[in-house]
Amino acid sequence: MNIKKELFGKTGDNKEVHIFNLQNNNGITVKITNYGGIITYLSAPDREGKFDNIVLGFDSLEEYTSPSYIKGCPYLGAIIGRYANRIANGTFSVEGKQYKLVLNDGPNHLHGGTKGFDKVLWDASEFRSGNLTGLRLDYFSKDMEEGYPGNLNITVIYSLTDQNELKIEYRGQIDKACPVNLTQHSYFNLNSMNSDILGHELYLNADKYTIADDTFIPTGELAHVANTPLDFLNPRKIGERIKMLEIGYDHNFVLNKQEEDELSLAARVTDETTGRILEMYTTEPGVQFYSGNFLNGTFTDAVGIKMNKRYGFCLEAQHYPDSPNKPDFPSSILTPEKKYFQLTVYKFLV
Repeated sequence: MNIKKELFGKTGDNKEVHIFNLQNNNGITVKITNYGGIITYLSAPDREGKFDNIVLGFDSLEEYTSPSYIKGCPYLGAIIGRYANRIANGTFSVEGKQYKLVLNDGPNHLHGGTKGFDKVLWDASEFRSGNLTGLRLDYFSKDMEEGYPGNLNITVIYSLTDQNELKIEYRGQIDKACPVNLTQHSYFNLNSMNSDILGHELYLNADKYTIADDTFIPTGELAHVANTPLDFLNPRKIGERIKMLEIGYDHNFVLNKQEEDELSLAARVTDETTGRILEMYTTEPGVQFYSGNFLNGTFTDAVGIKMNKRYGFCLEAQHYPDSPNKPDFPSSILTPEKKYFQLTVYKFLV
């Protein structure tokens, strides 16, 4: 197991940003920066033992902070918070008080606001423990930051195992009730960006999804995936039915769980061309499957490959969108009496 720390750049206020290179004994490598907790690079083997990068990302801080990137805001590989996904009309009420958030996605609030956790500098510390090598990231989000109430201490721990698992553990405490819903926003392409992801085969362990309006806000109704393009209970290629959807896949799936908060299989993605398989496990009740619909070739990765439409897919573990305004959804409200915890695992197989 190995971990190496390097300078990645400096912020606008001249603070140093670092990148951490984690490698397990099987050669899998993950690079993570403490700016936004971003996974910039993840190298995994194919069936022939050839290692290639399988996530969209850049090799310099400047590209993550450029005006064009901030405007396009694809959230490549970043930690998302305080609230991943959307909150309708940027408003919610908790303990009898209404709060107003910035509207940064049409009429709604998205992914924590103008400066969510994807754009802040986290305190970082490396660790090695047994067969783990890892990175701990800590951030203190002040009361009313981006409009959210409460002082929130949040910790995200990335660890890489010799079982070829990337574990992402989230822990937090707050001093005032507030919705908290973090996720990881990596875009995967198991064919190393040599083609789009439409040929990838997807299994999703979800009988239902949350119906949403045309601004991606749930109506509150759960619908069965059976006999719809959203049915991945039997593995299907992502591109098989994508044209039946107006935009593509950008849906919250209600995961099948035996018990609340259990760590269970959420998804499995297979690329027949390379033999790579990605399995995702999570304690969260939902997962947002996004097929890279809004990538448009504006951005280019470190080896010159354009990030074209559907050149990456996301599997974002989460509570459901707009949960603070949907009392029938699993609650996302964190109170001082509770501790925030979430575990998501990405496992790499061939």
